[in-house]
Amino acid sequence: MSTPKLLRGEPGGVSTLLRAALPAVPGVNRLPGVRKGSAGDVAGLAYRREQVVAERSRVEAYAAVCGFPRKDTVPLTYPHLLAFPLHMAIMGDQAFPYPAIGMVHVENTITAHRAIAVGETVDVTTEVGAPRPHARGVLLDFVTVVSGDGATAWESTSTYLRRGRTVGGDAVPGIAVPDPPSGGVQWRLPADLGRTYASVSGDANPIHLYPLTARALGFRRQIAHGMWTKARSVAAIENRLPEAVRVEVAFKKPVFLPGTVAYAARRDEDGWSFALTSPKDGAPHLLGRTRPA
Repeated sequence: MSTPKLLRGEPGGVSTLLRAALPAVPGVNRLPGVRKGSAGDVAGLAYRREQVVAERSRVEAYAAVCGFPRKDTVPLTYPHLLAFPLHMAIMGDQAFPYPAIGMVHVENTITAHRAIAVGETVDVTTEVGAPRPHARGVLLDFVTVVSGDGATAWESTSTYLRRGRTVGGDAVPGIAVPDPPSGGVQWRLPADLGRTYASVSGDANPIHLYPLTARALGFRRQIAHGMWTKARSVAAIENRLPEAVRVEVAFKKPVFLPGTVAYAARRDEDGWSFALTSPKDGAPHLLGRTRPA
């Protein structure tokens, strides 16, 4: 990994979205300061945030939207919010060869080594790896480490698919959940869920906000955030998980809003399996599993 670039101040906002979007605009993407680098420049590109506080007001707002109880420790998925500005900073960097618009989050793995307290101060670093081959393009792994008191407290890998030209090498099988659970309870998701989650997460990708903005990017109407579906699924079994735990999910089909999904979870020999599916035909939206870390 190269020396991480330090992301200062309060990240996010309109400027971050513009940096992410402009490289996807024909003509504009050739301008100095917008033009992207080559694929060989990407591996090891890293950003870092220091002395980030898990503020109670933000933690509790996130917990309420995702179905977690109010506690003195942050929800298992919450540190992803602290890392998301770093994801966007990497995607907006000129050395990153792909526009952020069009990147599809296909897998996410979280490993919690210990609980992070509300009010705790942590450092967050995210690094992107070299493109990996995929049948429809390339996969890019964004690896995040959250550390406090001199040790790693939480890690994650977010894998994004960029459709288009692929790279050489052998494709590695993704996350698989054999014989996933089915049936379960149904959740009715409101039309404004994407906007509500965006308000607490900072992820205001237009595909999640309104029918018009989603259609502009190829969706018939807005879709739920993948990380909301993971968070809500984990919240349903969080009180049964160990403090040190690994949770892997594969994002399958988008969840259109408003909509209804079915959630099911099953206790396995060494963890849990869970699934979010369509009540109509059982098609999976999300497949997940947990293991002790």
